Amino acid sequence: MPNPVLLVQSLVELADNLVDDFDVVDLLSLLSERCVGALDVTAAGVMLAVPSGALEVIASSSEAMRTLEVFQVQSDEGPCLDAYRTGKQVVNLDLAATGTRWPRFSALAAAKGFHAAHSFPLRLRRRVIGALNLLRSDPGSLQEADIAAAQALADIATIAIIQHQISIDAQTLNTQLSAALNTRIVIEQAKGKIAQATDSDMEQAFRRLRSHARNHNLRLADLASRIADGAIGPSSLDRPTPE
Repeated sequence: MPNPVLLVQSLVELADNLVDDFDVVDLLSLLSERCVGALDVTAAGVMLAVPSGALEVIASSSEAMRTLEVFQVQSDEGPCLDAYRTGKQVVNLDLAATGTRWPRFSALAAAKGFHAAHSFPLRLRRRVIGALNLLRSDPGSLQEADIAAAQALADIATIAIIQHQISIDAQTLNTQLSAALNTRIVIEQAKGKIAQATDSDMEQAFRRLRSHARNHNLRLADLASRIADGAIGPSSLDRPTPE
């Protein structure tokens, strides 16, 4: 069952982004984090369609999830792609039984300890702009309450993004989507510097980056940029709070 208190808080936080000035990466990072906290899932990731129609990985709750999301795009198979292309939920998929549907993705997901997959389109009416992917380390189905809550979180994020897109012209939108992809590159660079400086893995590095940004009310992208260009030393970051 979903955590009702955290779910309500998450809906409020996502709805709070229905303003002119918000960061797409921050919004979708919040979505992936809140899904893991509020729902019966182990990891979450979000893909967003760029103007060409291709999907790009924008946010993920863990390094293992980011790897799987990137692999879906590279191999052109997986639950996120199916949810995006069909505009329909792909839920309660036992990865051990999907060998013919997504042979390479299922094998890699199983190797990383995931046993069930669920994907939800970022959809408003007939328009689909991306997909939310949820994975579980435990086999078994999501309850209906979790499925409904996951789609609600995805819908709020979709409304925020589309409302923002309506208020800007196409050229500005393309620029912002390109900036979101560049931000992901900068975040990966910052994670690498943190991991090297603190003798930690990329998963721990990301938690430290995220925790420091949250503690100091900083945008994840801004903090990562300052670390990548050397303005902030990786060792000076707050230690991550327990999750």
